[in-house]
Amino acid sequence: MPKLPNLIRMSLCGLGLVLIPLFAHPDELAIVNDTPSRPALKTGLEYQNRYPMPAPRSGFFQWLLTHWWRELDHASDHPPQPVPVNLQALAHPGLAPQITWIGHSTLLLQMDGLNILFDPIFSDYASPLPPLGPRRYQLPGVSLVDLPHIDVVMVSHNHYDHLDLPSMRALARQRGGPPRFLLPLGNRTWFLDNVPIPGTDPGSRVLELNWDQHVTLPGRQGPVEFHFDAVQHWATRSLFDKDESLWGSWAVLFPHFRFWFSGDLGHSEDTRDIGIKYGYFDLAAISIGAYQPHWYLRPFHVDPAEAVKVFSDVHAQRAIGIHWGTFPLSDENPDQPPQDLDKALQQANIPPADFTVLSLGQVMTYSLPLLSLTTPRTP
Repeated sequence: MPKLPNLIRMSLCGLGLVLIPLFAHPDELAIVNDTPSRPALKTGLEYQNRYPMPAPRSGFFQWLLTHWWRELDHASDHPPQPVPVNLQALAHPGLAPQITWIGHSTLLLQMDGLNILFDPIFSDYASPLPPLGPRRYQLPGVSLVDLPHIDVVMVSHNHYDHLDLPSMRALARQRGGPPRFLLPLGNRTWFLDNVPIPGTDPGSRVLELNWDQHVTLPGRQGPVEFHFDAVQHWATRSLFDKDESLWGSWAVLFPHFRFWFSGDLGHSEDTRDIGIKYGYFDLAAISIGAYQPHWYLRPFHVDPAEAVKVFSDVHAQRAIGIHWGTFPLSDENPDQPPQDLDKALQQANIPPADFTVLSLGQVMTYSLPLLSLTTPRTP
């Protein structure tokens, strides 16, 4: 067979490069193990925390009864109120990272052409059986209809105040196509069974990660890595599935910006490991609420003083407080966590501006150093 002229061969190669993506599966992302990688271990059906978790003290039902009676009287409650939403900023973010607190742990991160939503709950109740269970104090700081098109939804664990089924279903139906859903290991089958996702290959939109794994998506300035890491907590959605799925925190690494989302956590060696692994974070979102009575909740939730320790452990340059002021999950008043945070920062000699809270619906722009907009930062 005669050889084809170079021009024809080059044209065929170029055509192949155009056609290959059409027949490949561009929605399939590779899940990569970090180095070193320490996947979660199971005992029977239950995943285990990486470090032994202190056993909660007895008295749960006694606390539950007193907490239930307290919920009947909200005279002392002073929940934060939303501020007017800057819809222009949400629709047209600039080059700098932009953070919006929507309520509880629901947070919108916008950077490099990506809209990333963490632990979305827009429902009135954090409960499997509404109207039973904790009811939201106020409307979300940003409504579902006012969100920009969400590219990635990230879930820290499957508790009802973090993995909200109605919110997930609404996001899967968003205009412009469903987002990618990044879940802890053990949640993907349940998610696909309960969240209808439009398209011919809904499974490609849902990934589940073990600890010390990551996936990479393209941003405008370069690849963006989404890492899932261990923290001390637990998971369940019923009486029969305790710890059958994982829980954890998320690190999002842009070429010029590093962000960490704590999820729910008790203070442990995990956060020191995260600080060693990544070196630093430009900004962190750290839980500061749902901590009283601390004698019972300490293994699961940090109080503001412990949140300040987490802030130092992960070497964050700045932080915002999340997981407070939205649902009556514990005994402290909804406005108490920021007050206790101020005291903890003062005792640790940390400027209040380094670790602050946002108003519901407030949009915060993180000012990057001019150099970092052109040169990727490394630890």
